[in-house]
Amino acid sequence: MSERGARRWLVFGVLAISAASFSMLQSLVVPVLTLIQGAYGTDQSTATWALTGYLLSASICTPILGRVGDVLGKRRMLLIVLSALCLGSLIAALAPTIGWLIAARVLQGAGGAVLPLSFGVIRDEWREQMSRGIGGIAAIAAAGFAAGMVVAGPIVGGLGYRWLFWIPMIITGLAALGAAVVIPDSPARDRVRVPIVPGVLLAGWLVALLLALSRGHAWGWNSSLTIGLLASSAALFVTWIWMECHVPVPMVDMRMMRFRGVWASNVISLFAGFGAFAFFGFLPQLLQAPTSTGYGFGASVTQSGWVLLPSACASFAVGLTSSRLVTRFGARTVTAVGTVVAGVALLVVALFHDSLWQLYAATTMYGLGSGMVFSSLPSVVIGSVPAQQTGVASGMNANLRTIGGAIGAATMGGIVTAGVGADGLPTGTVYTIGFLVLSGGTLLSAMGAAYLPGQPRRQDGTKDRTREGSSPMGRLEGRVARDAADA
Repeated sequence: MSERGARRWLVFGVLAISAASFSMLQSLVVPVLTLIQGAYGTDQSTATWALTGYLLSASICTPILGRVGDVLGKRRMLLIVLSALCLGSLIAALAPTIGWLIAARVLQGAGGAVLPLSFGVIRDEWREQMSRGIGGIAAIAAAGFAAGMVVAGPIVGGLGYRWLFWIPMIITGLAALGAAVVIPDSPARDRVRVPIVPGVLLAGWLVALLLALSRGHAWGWNSSLTIGLLASSAALFVTWIWMECHVPVPMVDMRMMRFRGVWASNVISLFAGFGAFAFFGFLPQLLQAPTSTGYGFGASVTQSGWVLLPSACASFAVGLTSSRLVTRFGARTVTAVGTVVAGVALLVVALFHDSLWQLYAATTMYGLGSGMVFSSLPSVVIGSVPAQQTGVASGMNANLRTIGGAIGAATMGGIVTAGVGADGLPTGTVYTIGFLVLSGGTLLSAMGAAYLPGQPRRQDGTKDRTREGSSPMGRLEGRVARDAADA
């Protein structure tokens, strides 16, 4: 292996560890929120802020810090983000009160920028093999999210819940040291100042929207607070769009958002994310319900995590081969198939959950489908924009997945809690309805896949394998030109 090839894989290894650590922190606390509630002697509403605070922080930091990385340098910003993630994990591990834990989780949310910054570094370093590297990072991130659900139980049972933060702190600290040593400075930067007002407006409408979606059930969907936040989000969103179109230096270039590869990928991320977070959040609840309900299995946190393990393995495996699949069949086909497989998997959960083998089959299917989708889209987005806008473009795409996830979780939560019986537990019917809704939302993303850029054709009508198959970068650069023409 050449010296350049060895350095390329070292860079990939550091970024992979960083992405996996962030993704696991997203999901590690989901199965143990009840335990955290008891450990700090607080109520369920307050304990949930350990998740809500993280979600809000990540929604702000992902696109904004991705944009700052485009301006100041991806390596520098990646080191700052990894340091924040490490410090947040340390504070969470030592947190004496629930307030300290929530504050630590907000700081950890800055780690959301790890993914767009990592994709930007991969674009700079891997160049002609960009799609392969980005697909690998996306696969590891997706598998890390599912793995967090799986390992939470054994970690808590063997070491205690504080090790949910000690372990990521150690891993993230090592990743930061590795990044300082092996990742070079960014060769391509956007030599402009960071726009402040558009950034504030972006943060404002994201916080208002996600706060309303994540807490609307607790406050009441018709409460003045929820309605006020949704109205404020809409007003700030419109103001943000107007501002981005009129300031000399935008936070998010709206012309970039018109490219077909960008807007189609964003639509897919929104609808695919609709099912993803709720799937991992509510399937364990179904598994852990008492057997007396007629549908539950009385599983422990660890046992329910094992049912999710095939999803993590399948997502990781298919993600590693996504670049070859895209090269062979095109992103449009791979993504469309993935959305259909994921949607059908949710349909299986809705209709067939009488035996564990059915759920094992469904989680495996979901991992395959979601792995195809989420590992293919980043390359399409990044290949559709200039190198100087890699961070903000991929950050917004990841953010729309988060927004979709928040909408899906809120929808599923409303359906499940609306069907609570006299024993205080949901009925089996509401889980069926909820997963049917998630399946429908996920299948809608296949419509967006139809608009992804396809493989170019020669004048004789055959697919141009030379230009689009052997060189992912050349293929994506060609798509940029066609997207610009489409726009």
